[in-house]
Amino acid sequence: MTTLVLLLVATPLAAWIAGGRGVARRVVQAVVALPLVLPPTVLGFYLLLGMSPRTAVGRVLIALLGHSLAFTFWGLVVGSVVYSLPFAVQPLVVGFAGVDRGLVETAGVLGAGHWTVFRKVVAPLAKMSFVTAGVLTFAHTVGEFGVVLMVGGDIPGATRTLSISIFDMVQDANYAAANRAAVWLVGLSFVALLVIYVRGGVKRGVAVG
Repeated sequence: MTTLVLLLVATPLAAWIAGGRGVARRVVQAVVALPLVLPPTVLGFYLLLGMSPRTAVGRVLIALLGHSLAFTFWGLVVGSVVYSLPFAVQPLVVGFAGVDRGLVETAGVLGAGHWTVFRKVVAPLAKMSFVTAGVLTFAHTVGEFGVVLMVGGDIPGATRTLSISIFDMVQDANYAAANRAAVWLVGLSFVALLVIYVRGGVKRGVAVG
């Protein structure tokens, strides 16, 4: 769910960032990249605070949903989306910025609208960036610990993630089960990176050929 939401949100945001060099775009890019340098507990704390009834956002959520998003599945999705945002936006920015502007301008001169240019020219040429963004987002979200623990807690069947489950197993001295889960997570991360590098290698090989 986080991967799907992020691809929908990150695509227009990355296209806007890649479309110019203004100060506003650089500021937004820096804000998007903040989760890369902020401790997860800090980000999780402010997200939890923002969902509380003491804030305007929290009161609106309670009025609309009947409860805050804290310690719920959808609260977990919100926290994961914020924390994994740079892993979706940055590959897309690189991909969109790498598209030949001459092709984009030529399509515009021939009468294609912005949406048509993006769908027919930009998106196909930057398709590897979508693969990278999706794979990195998925792998990063599966392994996230600090933010999801702060925002979602450790509720079995609702907000307990794989990384939190491994932590619980270690706390219970169930090292064999923790090792099995950790190996699964290592394998998933390796496959995710392998997909990115293999796809990138194939693309470069075709270009060189």
